[in-house]
Amino acid sequence: MTLTDSSLFSAIEKRATLSLATLYGFRMLGLFMVLPVLALYIDDYSGASPLLLGVTLGIYGLTQALLQIPLGLLSDKIGRRPVIVGGLLVFILGSIIAANADSMTGLIVGRAIQGAGAIASTLMALVSDLTSEENRTKSMAAIGASIGLSFMLAMIFGPLISAVMGLSGIFWVTAVLGLIGVFVFLRFVPRAVSIQRNRETLTDIGQIGKLFQDANLWRLNFGIFALHLVLMAGFVVIPTILAEELGISSDNLWWVYLLLLGGGFFTMLPVMIWGEKYRRQKYSFVAAVALMAVAMTLLGWQRGNLLTPVMLWLFFTGFNLLEAMLPSWLSKVCPAGRKGTAMGIYSTSQFLGAFVGGILGGWSLQQYGIDGLFLLLALILFIWCLVALGLQAPRALQTVVLNVGDMTHEHFAKLILKVPGVEDILLVKGEQLAYAKVDKKTVDMPSLKPYFNR
Repeated sequence: MTLTDSSLFSAIEKRATLSLATLYGFRMLGLFMVLPVLALYIDDYSGASPLLLGVTLGIYGLTQALLQIPLGLLSDKIGRRPVIVGGLLVFILGSIIAANADSMTGLIVGRAIQGAGAIASTLMALVSDLTSEENRTKSMAAIGASIGLSFMLAMIFGPLISAVMGLSGIFWVTAVLGLIGVFVFLRFVPRAVSIQRNRETLTDIGQIGKLFQDANLWRLNFGIFALHLVLMAGFVVIPTILAEELGISSDNLWWVYLLLLGGGFFTMLPVMIWGEKYRRQKYSFVAAVALMAVAMTLLGWQRGNLLTPVMLWLFFTGFNLLEAMLPSWLSKVCPAGRKGTAMGIYSTSQFLGAFVGGILGGWSLQQYGIDGLFLLLALILFIWCLVALGLQAPRALQTVVLNVGDMTHEHFAKLILKVPGVEDILLVKGEQLAYAKVDKKTVDMPSLKPYFNR
């Protein structure tokens, strides 16, 4: 079985994409299911406090952030499969520990170990190993969709499972999902493929300093950090205000979350389409951040039977839009050949945001109450809005992989950079592949075709 048989490889690509998207979705579903209900069950555990509630929600983000890049680098050396299976087993262990916990300490340890199975970057690298340049974007989009779907399903299944089995039941179900993930990976993810590693998707420590200096990239990394900070801090109190202030029973929380998230999803779709079609992504992006800031401000100022659900709907509309736009924007603006490193930094920022959000949310609730927490989150969002004003709108750019052949790197770079529409090129010493960033609307593709990597 080789990559020369295009029809066979197409079948492998489809199988790899479907199985890895399923695995990724199951894993994230398990991590997300505690968010909509944890605050309601916290008093059942010894040592409970608002601060420890926040730590429990966010601690998985810290271990994810610390281990994401190291495990990705490890997978480059020993292979993807052992790192992914090992990460899933660690995730299952953490779920079992949390399911058996009777104290906040046990919950925190379990959630931290869940996060230590930090295989997100390794899964993405495996997708790149098993797909061609032409189909890789579609595969990544499918996995991104699985994450969004898992978040929505978690908001529904979390309350349903906890109503029947309690909080520990969610962790037992999570452990079962992890086992299913191991089965899916071992049974369905292709292994008999001749792999050529693609530097575009690998993490290179030496590139990190340069990427931090890119103004667009650090603004986007700050954005995903702030977005998940606000989300995690919000879930410190959202379940409580739904249950105690609006009088919604735990049995009925699932359909409330369905309406909020589903309504937010369908509201954001036309905005995202408008922004992409008329190249007004920056306007819709900044408007979404401002919308979330206004929603948090009003929730901190006054809440009621009508105002609270409307503001939460606006909040989730902005969240859904930004969650979809940020990775797409990042892929369009990151320098040629550095997407793997850029995505590693992005994922680390995201998980750090979840950790800081949990801590900040618990501390703020303990010190200043619900109103103070919402107003603090509004301030963070307004700061993000100012930061986002400096973003440059993404252009219609894509990366193409070229073969240097027998030419020197210097001669090849001069030759390719003369082609209309070529914006940037990366050549790596000792390698025969080059990564060129091109403008899809203006590039003279026939001039590049003789150098396409086969």
